[in-house]
Amino acid sequence: MIELGVNIDHVATLRQARRTHEPDPVWAAVEAHLGGADGITVHLREDRRHIHDDDVRRLRELVHIKLNLEMAATAEMVDIACRLKPEMAMLVPEGRQEITTEGGLDVVGNEAALRVACGRLAGAGIVTSVFIDPQLAQVEAAARVGARVCEIHTGPYAHAFHAKGRDPESPAVVAELAKVREAGAAIRSLGMRFNAGHALNYFNVQPVAALPGVRELHIGHAIVARSVFVGLREAVRQMKALLREAAQRSA
Repeated sequence: MIELGVNIDHVATLRQARRTHEPDPVWAAVEAHLGGADGITVHLREDRRHIHDDDVRRLRELVHIKLNLEMAATAEMVDIACRLKPEMAMLVPEGRQEITTEGGLDVVGNEAALRVACGRLAGAGIVTSVFIDPQLAQVEAAARVGARVCEIHTGPYAHAFHAKGRDPESPAVVAELAKVREAGAAIRSLGMRFNAGHALNYFNVQPVAALPGVRELHIGHAIVARSVFVGLREAVRQMKALLREAAQRSA
């Protein structure tokens, strides 16, 4: 059954807007769990713009579902992950000026450093994941550096979906979804787990959730945005229902 990892970064973004103590990301994680989330994702950025070190520590201590730590492949972040031991560490590109992650990690161009990072994480008992664009060369490089999971960047698909009037049969949307599907097949053929995420929402998620072999989707902004109106628990429940429905139709 497809799983849902809920990214709660933007609960911390709201907290940091006032430099205060609320809303608490740990409370958000509990609500997400009660809504049916299978895991919690947070991105501990180098500039600490939203999630802070203490948030990750408390999440590790208090949350009873999987914790996925998004991070740059730096020595500092690998040290933090090895100390706190999330179930999964996902290596992502990171830029100080970006609003959110803008593309996949260049595994091909950074194989040596990423092999070291994946080795250290795996040695600490942490599942290693890389966030990549749907390109065969990046999938093959991910296998070479020792990643156990590839999360395919679905941003281009989501942007095409929005630009083409939310028409899943638009040639542009079909083409982007095909890239994700083909990358997923390559990931699975190399013995890695196929995950996907970025810019997925309540309108565009089902075609991705119906792809063969996709194991987990990581979704954050859309869920947190909807929670403003319906509450986080209900927002997660609604997203999880869409995933299950799509997976069942494709079975």
